[in-house]
Amino acid sequence: MLQPKVIKVLPLPDYKLLVEYATGERRIFDVKPYISGDWYGELADVDTFNTVHPCGTTVEWDDGQDIAPHELYELSVPAGGV
Repeated sequence: MLQPKVIKVLPLPDYKLLVEYATGERRIFDVKPYISGDWYGELADVDTFNTVHPCGTTVEWDDGQDIAPHELYELSVPAGGV
């Protein structure tokens, strides 16, 4: 399945992301399970975590960490009223 383009991403408390897609969908993705090791462990720093920005069909942080587009979409949940 072709993943929709990410048009906006907002960091939320507890290492979650509010991701808005070009389709109008708003979804919540939990980054916490990814925060380990040398590379992704840097995201435990809230200032680093907050550098997240859209990058095509996924999100990326200033140091280059990203989430596979299919994981970002498929493992997220609808945002509802958030």
